Amino acid sequence: MRWIYLSPHFDDAVLSCGGLIFEQTRQGISVEIWTIFTGNPPPGPLSAFAQATHFLWGTSDGAETVTLRKAEDQEAASLVGADLLHFDLPDCIYRRSPDGTPLYAESVLIPIHPSDRGLPKHIARVLKSELLPGDTLVCPLTLGGHVDHVLARQAAESLRRHLYYYADIPYLLNNPQTLAPTIATMQDELFGISEEGLRAWLDGVAAYRSQISSLFKGDGTLADAIHSCWESQRGMRLWRVR
Repeated sequence: MRWIYLSPHFDDAVLSCGGLIFEQTRQGISVEIWTIFTGNPPPGPLSAFAQATHFLWGTSDGAETVTLRKAEDQEAASLVGADLLHFDLPDCIYRRSPDGTPLYAESVLIPIHPSDRGLPKHIARVLKSELLPGDTLVCPLTLGGHVDHVLARQAAESLRRHLYYYADIPYLLNNPQTLAPTIATMQDELFGISEEGLRAWLDGVAAYRSQISSLFKGDGTLADAIHSCWESQRGMRLWRVR
């Protein structure tokens, strides 16, 4: 049996579930992180929004960004003990309509663009080709409404498998009030995480050096916020539909 964590981007699964992944792999459970939007940007000029995002990340172009983030992801996954599978769809900040117009030129926290409406079906086909009957699939709750998270969840749900859901970090930490209405019809399960697991989680998060400065909007540091969240329950929760 494998546990498969769907990660829309290079950092989402480790940010949200790194401590649990570490505990599972330490128990001998096979854990894989399948990251969906990891492809190189298509040829052509980047939008001003994508360029501004690169500036925050300290990179100059799309190819450099993807290469850097893949290396960070590999380091983080090794720290929590997971294997990686990277798919080839580009991040939403790079996707364009057939006429070359950026689909998400101002924000990623908006509804799915009409040009992307077929993506969940495509993603689901790829997932189905890789999944085994006994796999446990874990996908994001989509707190925050990031369009790529929404697409990943729609794809996972279209498979009609039993799913676990994780709370998307940093969106949970930045806007904790979004959790309750999202899980109102779900049942939670608490998974214990040791202090060693917490340290591995925080080390994994720290591996995403290009992202740290732009992720957390609250007081203190992202590591402080994750530590506080862990300390309140000495673990983390996953949810399932009742």
